[in-house]
Amino acid sequence: MLILTDIDIVLKNLEKSTFRNKFHLKDKDILYIKEKGLSKIESHAYDFIKKRLAPSFISNDGKQTPMRGHPVFIAEHATATCCRGCLEKWHHIKKGHELSNEEIDYVVDVIMTWIKKELNNQ
Repeated sequence: MLILTDIDIVLKNLEKSTFRNKFHLKDKDILYIKEKGLSKIESHAYDFIKKRLAPSFISNDGKQTPMRGHPVFIAEHATATCCRGCLEKWHHIKKGHELSNEEIDYVVDVIMTWIKKELNNQ
């Protein structure tokens, strides 16, 4: 029996979004992940989320995540973890407060789950 996690359900819902569904890892992203390893990519994800998404107020919210340049950035857009507005809309994590460690862990888990699925689809 297949048991879906909250992350699986969110990712299934995101697949229905035309905008979110257009993001995929490119060959250079996959090569970068293979060179660095998943644990290093996860470390990068924690760094990016803590600096760009976790603060209670982000002056450039909605524009802080580049559309390319790192696999985590691609994953953030694909998983709607790219800004506090998307995080609230898709993941029901309210704006206006600093993300807790548990919320940061959740966001990174979403990102890493998506990246692993992308790697498995290659």
